[in-house]
Amino acid sequence: MMTEIVKEGGKTIIKTVDRIEASNADEFENDIQSALQEAGVNLEMDCAELTYIASSGLRVIQKTMRAVMKVKGQFKLVNVNPSVFKVLQLTGFTKFITVEQKP
Repeated sequence: MMTEIVKEGGKTIIKTVDRIEASNADEFENDIQSALQEAGVNLEMDCAELTYIASSGLRVIQKTMRAVMKVKGQFKLVNVNPSVFKVLQLTGFTKFITVEQKP
């Protein structure tokens, strides 16, 4: 799995794969570490491909959010499909992270 990271107009966009679960969460986390090194980073996680997220994936999102907050950056999830949004809502993530659903 290679996570695509794109810099575009002052923000960094991380394009997720279709599933983030125990088998690939660590690799996903390692892939995005470089994007978290910049102070004041404006990070957007594009979840257009994401159809399933397990607790290990939620943990990566939580750690990412904390890392971005430490460097006074911004973080949001975009293009989230309804089933993933429901998981984020049920686990309380939508209270702490900006989540934009797929249009």
